[in-house]
Amino acid sequence: MLTIKRHEKIVEMLEHHEIVTLQQLTEVTGSSESTIRRDLSALEEAGRLQRIHGGATCTHNRQDTKLAIKKTQFVREKDLMAQQAAALVDDNDFIFLDAGSSTLAMIPYMTQRNLTVVTNGLTHVQPLIENNISVFMAGGYVKNNTYASIGDQAQQMVRNFNFDKAFIGVNGVDLDKGLTTPDPEEAALKRMALAQSDHCYFLADESKFSSVTFACITSLREDSIITHADNHHIEAYKKYIKVG
Repeated sequence: MLTIKRHEKIVEMLEHHEIVTLQQLTEVTGSSESTIRRDLSALEEAGRLQRIHGGATCTHNRQDTKLAIKKTQFVREKDLMAQQAAALVDDNDFIFLDAGSSTLAMIPYMTQRNLTVVTNGLTHVQPLIENNISVFMAGGYVKNNTYASIGDQAQQMVRNFNFDKAFIGVNGVDLDKGLTTPDPEEAALKRMALAQSDHCYFLADESKFSSVTFACITSLREDSIITHADNHHIEAYKKYIKVG
């Protein structure tokens, strides 16, 4: 396949999948890994994508990826993060569980007794109930791509609670810009949960590191990020990582 055709194919795949791996690209283009790595470097230099460990992601970061797509990405890593996050929960805790695929993966591992969860994730309600966990749904406008409830109504409800712990998803983790997400209203709700919590933890797989999206949630906090052990950014961010 000609170079220009490979580049077009790579960009086209990113438009549909947000994140693509080296293995996917080599299979689709019939090219070697070394060829694809050169392609990714050239496309990154042209500002058409951002390279990540093992592949590439889109550079347009003002919109959320659909939840259906997120649930297929970094599945093993999110499962490891979910187990580590759930281990921080204690019996009788009152918890805020943010919308998103990383926090959704926590629910099967939340086996502690007498838990109460407030969530703005519409997809979280049924598995929480099925896991015998008391649930409050923070109502408001529901986003059609992530099924997250946001807005003044959701913020007001979260403001009325006090949490032992909050588990929050992020789209960007950066040493200078802090923790970010594409949607300003969703960022506001995350900040509200943070303010109402004794302890707050942020779940982020390696694709979120050294990345900045549109809306700031908060600056980086020591011992607050939950990630996975093979995240190659750990050394640079070790001050801020709780487990991983």
